[in-house]
Amino acid sequence: MVRQVLADALFVMGTEILQSGNPRRALRYLAIAARLAASNAVYFGAAALAAFKAGDKETAVRHAEKALQLDRNLHSARDLLAEIFVHGEDYLAVLERMQRHLGPRTYFEIGVATGGSLRLAAPPTRAIGVDPRPLLEGPLPANTTLYRLTSDEFFARHDLRAELGGLPVDLAFIDGLHLFEYALRDFINTERYCEAGSTIVFDDCLPRDRLTAQRERALTFWTGDVWKVVLVLKKYRPDLGVHTIAAPPTGVCVVRNLDPRSTVLSERLDEIIGEFMSLDYSAIASDRAAKLNVVPNDWETTIRPLLGSARQL
Repeated sequence: MVRQVLADALFVMGTEILQSGNPRRALRYLAIAARLAASNAVYFGAAALAAFKAGDKETAVRHAEKALQLDRNLHSARDLLAEIFVHGEDYLAVLERMQRHLGPRTYFEIGVATGGSLRLAAPPTRAIGVDPRPLLEGPLPANTTLYRLTSDEFFARHDLRAELGGLPVDLAFIDGLHLFEYALRDFINTERYCEAGSTIVFDDCLPRDRLTAQRERALTFWTGDVWKVVLVLKKYRPDLGVHTIAAPPTGVCVVRNLDPRSTVLSERLDEIIGEFMSLDYSAIASDRAAKLNVVPNDWETTIRPLLGSARQL
């Protein structure tokens, strides 16, 4: 009882100090309150906010993660993690900039959903989308062909280059099942139809917290373990350029320097899946920026240089 009373008093004091504009001092009170009331998610969430405002992102992440372990529905903690990790234009705006800059002759998308990203491929780009159960919010443009198949079924039945009129894939977006082995297989199958100057983009590579980054879906908001693909490519394909852009809501990973002749991933696929299947979120929980090759979401200074020169039409 004494611990709880003291914790409550420290929480009130810390909250008042935080509101007065002194987050570093507030953090001292709120961190102690959280330790004393170790099952109170709100107290850890408040400590996380104070740490963030004090410029201590590492402590903010640790307290926010603890808050979410105690209460998965404490959305303020999850939103704070999003503010820490992602910024700037959302992923659709980034994809639209890529389309305009690269001027791709062809565009290939796995995981169409409502069609928002697929519609960004404007004529004269030849666009192909693959999704077994799309939820289209309106018609697709005339330059687009939609295959209502899983990606595995599509690659088993179709020659993608032939479907694109004999052209390679210039730009691809992989946003299918949120499980790394499916995303990895989609990459392997797509790269075969690319050329050195092509670009493949993955969605959902910068998770906010453990619960949304796990393989089993526990919340509506869910990235799954697609983030493992970044680690796989870094380890097994060091020849690739792999960078995760910190774009809301969950980052996009841009892969360049593609090699359609590479067989490293396909030949070792079972081994790689076995190695990474049990990899825990703790592998990226600290210093995720370095481990996931995170770069700022800034078009002029970061993203455009990654993409190289625009295609000459």
